[in-house]
Amino acid sequence: MRIWTLGAVLLAWAVGAQAQTWPERPVRVVVPFPASGATDLVARVVTQRVAQDLGQQFVVDNKPGAGGTIGSAEAAKAPPDGYTLLLTTSSTHAISPHLMPRLAYDVRRDFTPVAHVADAPSVLLVTNSLPVKTVSELIAYGKAHPGKLNYATSGNGTIVHLNAAAFSAQAGIEMTHVPYKGTALAIPDLVTGQVHVLFDALPTGMPHVRGGKLRALAVTSEKRSTLAPEVPTMAESGLPGYSSVTWFGVYLPAGAPPALVERVHKAFTKAMQAPEVAAGLAKLGVEPAAPSSPAQFAAMVQADSARWAAVIRQHKITLE
Repeated sequence: MRIWTLGAVLLAWAVGAQAQTWPERPVRVVVPFPASGATDLVARVVTQRVAQDLGQQFVVDNKPGAGGTIGSAEAAKAPPDGYTLLLTTSSTHAISPHLMPRLAYDVRRDFTPVAHVADAPSVLLVTNSLPVKTVSELIAYGKAHPGKLNYATSGNGTIVHLNAAAFSAQAGIEMTHVPYKGTALAIPDLVTGQVHVLFDALPTGMPHVRGGKLRALAVTSEKRSTLAPEVPTMAESGLPGYSSVTWFGVYLPAGAPPALVERVHKAFTKAMQAPEVAAGLAKLGVEPAAPSSPAQFAAMVQADSARWAAVIRQHKITLE
């Protein structure tokens, strides 16, 4: 019994010591989405600063497929030693579990939450031909013309779809879903008035607004975005309580020792406070997240997951 106790103490000491010296070799950062996509670009901006601070190489490894779930499943199987990280979004950890019942991973069982690094709000756009200039006017129009409004999305089960579904439910209006293969394909139809509403990313949506082709009614974040400070929030616009962002976060595989989790968390939190990181993210329409602990990050993800689960059930959203 004494030998087992001594062995356990020595093992704990060794793990703790290893965590304090991490990283001693290059770190693989799995991004479960394609190269040059938003998550990939966020990962490269952030990990470049982390690598600079720690003096070690961080290698972004793109593993796309099945909405990010293939790469996430691969990262979950890696050793929890800090040399494989997963940088992912709400898509794989708050939405997909409710759309894909046969996922090869369990968010709570197979991962250790580490750091909430950034958020990307969306903007509610409407066609200029629609006689509304505020969210309240859009809601009033929808109630006065039931079933007449339609909304474009980038496909079933995407955050664009869920944002619109949650909006219509909270606003108490009916809108018809018109899915596209990406919001870029929906923009021309929104400009010409063939579709009426679209929740788009700020970098792709706002140029059309500033060019006079579309109207921006509100951003989906709780606070105004620094990327479009002239656009009010949903709460300011007459729909209190509505909030939605695509979050970006870092995970370790399950079983990572607390000392390692804390060291990785500090490294990413420090990087997010660097001015050049904020500037690099701003070009992508992304804002650094407010500093939080791994436990707070986990709680945020759990709340986000519960919210999207309710929307998916209410609207009977499935992946066809």
